[in-house]
Amino acid sequence: MTAETPSANATDLLLDRVAATPDCVLFGIQKGDVWEDVTARDYLEQVRALAKGFIAAGIKPGDKIGLMARTRYEWTLIDFAAWFAGALVVPVYETSSPWQVQWNLSDSGAIAIFVEGPDQFARFDEVHPELPDVTHVWQIDRGDIAKLSQSGTGITDEVLEERRTSATEADIATIIYTSGTTGTPKGCVLTHRNFVELSRNAAAAIPEVVNTNSATLLFIPTAHIFARFIAVLSVHGGVKVGHQPDTTKLVESLGSFHPTFLLAVPRVFEKVYNSAEQKAAAGGKSKIFNQAVDVAIAHSKALDAGSVPLGLRIKFAVFDRLVYSKLKATLGGRVSFAVSGSAPLGERLGHFYRSLNVKILEGYGLTETTAPMTVGRPSSFKIGSVGPALPGVSIRITDDGEIETKGINLFREYWKNEKATAEAFDGEWFKTGDIGEFDSDGHLKITGRRKELIVTAGGKNVSPAALEDPIRANPIVGQVVVIGDQKPFIAALVTLDPEMLPTWLKNNGHDGSMSLEKAAKDPAVLAEIQRAVDLANSHVSRAESIRKFALLPVELTEASGHLTPTLKTKRHVIVKDFATEIDALYSGHKDDDKPAKPEAAAAH
Repeated sequence: MTAETPSANATDLLLDRVAATPDCVLFGIQKGDVWEDVTARDYLEQVRALAKGFIAAGIKPGDKIGLMARTRYEWTLIDFAAWFAGALVVPVYETSSPWQVQWNLSDSGAIAIFVEGPDQFARFDEVHPELPDVTHVWQIDRGDIAKLSQSGTGITDEVLEERRTSATEADIATIIYTSGTTGTPKGCVLTHRNFVELSRNAAAAIPEVVNTNSATLLFIPTAHIFARFIAVLSVHGGVKVGHQPDTTKLVESLGSFHPTFLLAVPRVFEKVYNSAEQKAAAGGKSKIFNQAVDVAIAHSKALDAGSVPLGLRIKFAVFDRLVYSKLKATLGGRVSFAVSGSAPLGERLGHFYRSLNVKILEGYGLTETTAPMTVGRPSSFKIGSVGPALPGVSIRITDDGEIETKGINLFREYWKNEKATAEAFDGEWFKTGDIGEFDSDGHLKITGRRKELIVTAGGKNVSPAALEDPIRANPIVGQVVVIGDQKPFIAALVTLDPEMLPTWLKNNGHDGSMSLEKAAKDPAVLAEIQRAVDLANSHVSRAESIRKFALLPVELTEASGHLTPTLKTKRHVIVKDFATEIDALYSGHKDDDKPAKPEAAAAH
C-alpha cells in the first residue's frame, strides 16, 4: 500500500507519468488501419489546452460538465481537462433516454455538456428546456474540442496551475449515476482520493498487467466506472489505450492494436467462445473443437493440481497448433490477461481461456467502490474467485453473509440523498447488498445478491445467479431471469440470442432465417433451451430447480429498457413488463407439495 497524499488530485497521476516517461505512448487513435500514437507529453499538452478553453468559457472550480459519448479517446481527454480546470465530469451513457439525460444533469446541477454528435445532441435537446442551468453545449464531432482549445490561448499557465491545484483528495472528482437495476439512479460521489490512491495501489497489486509495456483496447462504456477507472489507472501506469466502441469491428481492431490485456464483462467471453464453437460446427469440426475444449480444461485443472501428465501435454500441444493458436490470434495475438467484472464468470470458461494463455482475473466492485474492491492476482491465480482485497480496501462478511467494505476506494455519499446514504452504511462499513464468503487463502467468492435472493412460498432461499449463469452460457440463449419469489416453485424467463441463433439453426439443419417469434415455438429450439435448463438444474437441489420456463419471442436490450449499459438485467422492470407471461407459468398449480414437471412455455 502506497503512502497517501492528501493534497494531491487526479491530475497528479498524469503529471507524475509525464515526469517519469514523457515519451511513453499513452493512447492509440485509430486512423483507418493505422493506430496513431499519443505520448504522455503530447496528451498533457492537449489536456492543458482544453482545460484553458474550459476556463475561458467561464467554467469555474467545482462546476459539473455532463459528458455523453461513446468509448473514444476524447472521453478521457475531456475528463482530465475538466480536472485541470478545477471542474468535474458527470457521465451520461450515450444510449441514455432523454429522461435519463435530464435526470443526471438536473440532479447533479451540471452547467455544461459535451455530446458526441447529432444523435446524442438530439436526445439532450429534447429536454434542454427543462435544464435552464446548462448554458454550454459542445459537440465532439463538430470540432468543438479544437475550438475550445484555441479559445483558451489567452489563459496563462499560472491561472491553469491555480485551477489544477484547487482540488485536494477530499474533493469531488465525479458524480456517477448508478445503472438503476433497483430503481431510480442515485448519484455516487467519488473523490479524487478514490481515483488517486486506488490507482496507485491497484498498479502495485498487479504490476504484471499494469506497466509501460502493456496495452489494452477499451470497448465497454467509459461512462461506467469499470472502464473509467481502468482509463485513469492506465494513465498512471503508462499503459497504451486504444478504443473501439463498435463491437462489430472489435476482432479487426484487436488484430491491428495487439493488446496485452482486455477489460470485459463475462458475456463477451461467452460470445467469443460460442462463436468459435458454432464456427467449428459449421465447418464440420465440432468433434475436434469439443475435444480441444475438454483437453484445455483438463490441462488447466492439472496445472492447478501441480502436475500435467505427459499424455495430456502431448494432446495439448497438438490442439494448441490446431485450435488454440487460432483463437489467440483472434484476440490480437498478445493477450495474456483479461480483467472481468460485473457478473460471475463460469469456471469452465476460466479454465478454457487459461489454456489459451489468457488468465481471466475476475474482480469485484461497485460504482460506490470506484470499481474494484478485489481482483485476482497473476501470481496467485485462482479460478472461481474474485481474488483478495486490493491494498487499502477492507472487507468483512456479516453473520448473514453480506459483504461489507471500507477503504480508500469507498464513495463519499449519494448526491443530495442523505436517507439513501444512511441506509447504505453500517457505521463506517458500506453494505454492498451482495452475499459472499472467503476461502482459506483469503480469496472472495460471490455467492449471490441479497436484493435478488428469491424466497419461494415454501421458504426456500434461492440465488438466481447460480441458475442463470449456466443457462446463459448456452450459445442460443440471450438473457435469463429466474423468478419465483413467494411462488410455489422456481421458473425462468428466457430469450434467444439473435446473433448466434441463425448459425445454430443452420448447423442443426434448420432454417437460419427463422424469426425470433417462430423460433420461440420451434420444438428443436425449445429442446435446446430445456437441455440448458436441465444442465443448470443438475447443479442445485430439487427445491431450487427450475420447473418451467417461458421462451420470450423478443430481445431484452438496453434500448428496450431491460438491460443496463453493462448488460445486467433490470429484474424489477422485466418482472413488471412480463407479468402476463409469469402468471401463465404459475396458472393451474394447486399443490405446493407436488412440484410441476419441467415444461417449456413459449410466451405470447
